[in-house]
Amino acid sequence: MKQANLFPNIVTAFGLSCGLYIIFKINLLAPEFSLFDVLFGAALLLLVAALADVLDGAIARAIHAETEFGTMFDSLADAITFGVVPSVLLLKSLSLEQRSFLAFFAVSGAMLYSICGVLRLVRFNVKGHEIKGDIEAEILCKKSFTGLPIPAAALSAVSANLFFASSYAKEWLFLSFTARAVFLTAIMIVLGYLMISRLQFPSLKTLHMRATSFYIIFLTGIFAIFLLYGILHHFPVVFVLLSWGYIFFSLLFFLIKKIRKKIE
Repeated sequence: MKQANLFPNIVTAFGLSCGLYIIFKINLLAPEFSLFDVLFGAALLLLVAALADVLDGAIARAIHAETEFGTMFDSLADAITFGVVPSVLLLKSLSLEQRSFLAFFAVSGAMLYSICGVLRLVRFNVKGHEIKGDIEAEILCKKSFTGLPIPAAALSAVSANLFFASSYAKEWLFLSFTARAVFLTAIMIVLGYLMISRLQFPSLKTLHMRATSFYIIFLTGIFAIFLLYGILHHFPVVFVLLSWGYIFFSLLFFLIKKIRKKIE
């Protein structure tokens, strides 16, 4: 392998290592582990892995080091980090009694999520191979994703799990353990469906704001201040709002486009 092609794969391997570390670390936890601390640490590592997932492709394109090996390696890494880790965290956080219906339901939801995540990656790779060389199709494909991207699904699943394990959920919501288990499992099933659906989710790379540079800088500064404050002092709330906000607004825009087409 050429040296130029090695660096993007190192970034991919780093993201994969984050996912593997979470899985292995969970299996070494003592019975009296703190659920919130475990989920908080896992959320941070998944955010780092998501950043690595963005960087490896960007670096490969920047240095013209895109290869079939890198594409396959990236997909396999994503399957583990974003397809398996959220399911493992769900089952570990619930710690359900074996042979109960609730345990069967949770395991089924976790398996469905992971299977849908793998199918999402396979479809993405097949589509990328089919449109390779077609410039117009490639540009159109970069503007939006067919189905919820697996990193976004993973962050949404873990953010919901972290929020329900935090003190905010205990103060604002009065859910029993059974209700929490059912709700979190249902979230995994919904996320799994969104990943394999034909719904369009916009790529953040294509978002443009029509405003003068001064206003963009000013508004970005204000947003950054509130965001940093929220992350430092109310991380579970900010995390769940950002991750699920992307899904909500994506579905809203998709619905608006559908309505416009029918009217026209």
